[in-house]
Amino acid sequence: MPLELSLYDTTLRDGSQSEGISLSSLDKIKIAKRLDEFGMDYIEGGWPGSNPKDMEFFACAKDIDWRQAKIAAFGSTRRVKAKVEEDTNIRLLLEAQTPVVTIFGKTWDLHVTEGLRATLEQNLDIIRDSIAYLKEHGKEVIYDAEHFFDGYSANAQYALETLYVAQEAGADCIVLCDTNGGTLTSRLSHIIREVLKNSFHVPFGIHAHNDSDLAVANSIAAIELGLMHVQGTVNGYGERCGNANLCPIIANAALKMDDVTVRPKVTLAELTNLSRYVSEMANLPHREEMAYVGKSAFAHKGGIHVSAIRRNRRTYEHIDPALVGNHQRVLISDQSGQSSVLQKAEEMGLDISSEKGEVVKIVDHLKTLEHLGYQFEGADGSFEVMVKKTIGQYKPFFSLEGAKVIVDKREHDSIYSEAVLKIKVGDVMEHTAADGHGPVEALDKALRKALEQFYPSLKKLRLVDYKVRVLNSEEGTTAKVRVYIESADEDGTWGTVGVSDNIIEASWQALVDSISYKLMKDNKNGENKSSRLDNHAQGL
Repeated sequence: MPLELSLYDTTLRDGSQSEGISLSSLDKIKIAKRLDEFGMDYIEGGWPGSNPKDMEFFACAKDIDWRQAKIAAFGSTRRVKAKVEEDTNIRLLLEAQTPVVTIFGKTWDLHVTEGLRATLEQNLDIIRDSIAYLKEHGKEVIYDAEHFFDGYSANAQYALETLYVAQEAGADCIVLCDTNGGTLTSRLSHIIREVLKNSFHVPFGIHAHNDSDLAVANSIAAIELGLMHVQGTVNGYGERCGNANLCPIIANAALKMDDVTVRPKVTLAELTNLSRYVSEMANLPHREEMAYVGKSAFAHKGGIHVSAIRRNRRTYEHIDPALVGNHQRVLISDQSGQSSVLQKAEEMGLDISSEKGEVVKIVDHLKTLEHLGYQFEGADGSFEVMVKKTIGQYKPFFSLEGAKVIVDKREHDSIYSEAVLKIKVGDVMEHTAADGHGPVEALDKALRKALEQFYPSLKKLRLVDYKVRVLNSEEGTTAKVRVYIESADEDGTWGTVGVSDNIIEASWQALVDSISYKLMKDNKNGENKSSRLDNHAQGL
């Protein structure tokens, strides 16, 4: 029967040390609740007393009825010259009132003599006193053997002696830490095998950093050697190059390892949602190239690849994406063949006939547009509009009869923009104007103002993102630009693209595609049936 892996999450502490991340105490509580719902065994909340946010987190955490996870407080062993019962750090760990306390101690003799300025024997006393005192107060104690692999390489006998002391003092688990993240997997595996030859009865764990881009590989290697406690962060967030990424570790343990699995309480199908949630709370873009949970993890671009997965998805997908809450994606680009277009069209519910040569026509037109600078990978909205136009299935919802964009200066040297549009819907002409912080916002507001009375569902449309890419910068101010717009309504998001040597025109193309896609989608769902256009057609 497979051994169950114990999952210890350090996102709230190690992850907070990542450059660009600053979590409030409320953020940490929200993330902790999500980790608990997912099925983590341990959630490390932070270092009590190190900052007000961590103190506030533990004050809140003790009153929460956690479903399954144990909350852990993190800190160090006692100071060199302090009595353990008088040590401030130890006292704060107890005051956090968590069922689990994790402390780290020195394993590398270099850190003992240079960092602590203590003797090797004094360090052993520090480890022994700290763990024993916490055990006397009823805590589950996890001991992190800091810099263990570097320490073992420098002085194996002493490194092992620190582990024996931790075991004798009552540690419930000893975690071997690759704190500098510089140990190669082969070396790490060798050292673990050597450790396990000794007479230890305490369970071991692994805590790997990613400075050699091996944190996940090192963690998996340790697990395969029998270390059933793994520490890491969601998305691999952490100081310097980050910590071991728990997302692929959990997925690999659950889906790829014969002798190891995760506990039944772990909701593996929520892994992708958990990853994205933590990214959002950290206010960082999601790492789309991540294995299992990234947007690109099951994305296919090459025509040959798409042709193969249409026959059998196992040809280019190592697991069913749904197992981790992800999904297959087909990317449209100038590398796409007929299989890619057919697959994407089927996903969109479009009826394309190969017999009529429509697929070839779409592929040829797609390659021409990509050559001009268009990019449809993230622009599903523009792709659907383009397909329907190419095969004659597109019916325009409106037409532009005239446009004027004015940029002027107001009082106090502030700049404003105004857009004036003449829009025709059916045989109804609308003349509207709107101002904005810039010409694109002014155009967007004027267009919506003209169309919402005909298509009320546009009130639910919102712009999520707006990006401009210069395509041939050597042309200077006459360079061609690509504008990408991401839009959303209550049902989802979509992207649209425009290309021109005039940024206003490129933006207009993307805006029009966005609105057209929204209206096409609404027509499928039967929306916008009651509109001014219907009334006009009835002579009202």
